[in-house]
Amino acid sequence: MKKIFLPIIVSLAFIFNSFSQELSEAKGGGTLDIVLISPGEGHSIMNFEGNISGYGSVYAKFKVSSINTSKTSGTLEGQARTILNDGTLMSSPLRGTWKRDGALMKFYFTDAINNGAMNFVMWDVDILQKKANVKYYELHSPDN
Repeated sequence: MKKIFLPIIVSLAFIFNSFSQELSEAKGGGTLDIVLISPGEGHSIMNFEGNISGYGSVYAKFKVSSINTSKTSGTLEGQARTILNDGTLMSSPLRGTWKRDGALMKFYFTDAINNGAMNFVMWDVDILQKKANVKYYELHSPDN
């Protein structure tokens, strides 16, 4: 029994360390402008553009749907495209949730970029100022 115990502990430590995520410090971020808000039945379409560190010029479109009559929370889905300085185009589907307090919205979602990277992303959206402050936390780099 003692001979098996140590390898199991070492294996578990390796597994937990290998798949743990560091979310205490953002990998990058930036500010995007709201370029369009288009209301629909039970949802709005929101388009954003701007620069995000590590991803260059970013263009994103969300369908933001409410889940309650007060329209203070709901789901979001969308697409993003980025163009790096060298002309490389990357894309990602976006899926998540949102919460609203007055003119301020919080978006929480994950992305799965076509280069293999995955991020947890948080946006602070000010509808009246037409700005979104973005932070992302890398879950997986393009290499793993």
